[in-house]
Amino acid sequence: MSVLVACDRGAVIDSDPNVLARIWESEVHLSLWQRPMPDDLVALPSLEWGAIDDIDEVVAADGLADALPVLIEDAGYGRLNQALSQEISMLAARFAAIMDCARMRLRLEVIETDACRRFHADNVAARLLMPLVGPGTQWIHAGTEGPIAQLCPGEVGLFKGRLWAEEPRILHRSPPVAASGETRLLFALNPALESAPA
Repeated sequence: MSVLVACDRGAVIDSDPNVLARIWESEVHLSLWQRPMPDDLVALPSLEWGAIDDIDEVVAADGLADALPVLIEDAGYGRLNQALSQEISMLAARFAAIMDCARMRLRLEVIETDACRRFHADNVAARLLMPLVGPGTQWIHAGTEGPIAQLCPGEVGLFKGRLWAEEPRILHRSPPVAASGETRLLFALNPALESAPA
């Protein structure tokens, strides 16, 4: 059942994954796939974060399904390697089709500091963000001080960046976690060769 299909001041939210493609609508600056954490990934918080390396790679859409399990295994995800590889491969394929890009910058990062503390729009055409563990990415409507909305683990947000929209209507930031000692796991994806969409 859909949660919201109309665009509300730049954001469109739905439980249907096809909502992500609505980023191409001129008034949409955030398309948010609202869903629970996939069952195969609910054990992620139990991982030993000190043994896991960040992934930051430029990858080709073709062959990603073969290359990704190696990257994730090398990073130290152990028993969750297969489930995480399948989830990210699915999202990357969907993102590549929506954005019509052959190469993407893929990041899977363990975050324990207060990175990106200010609300901003990224200097990319578009960026897909999926929080997997801990507090999710926060976002607001530009020109306001709130209310602050927040992605839940497993939800997928596709944000327009400044290369696409010079005056973004949606801004986002990483939630502060340093004082609480919480650990975040964040998946991010954007086109590798940046240019404004035609």
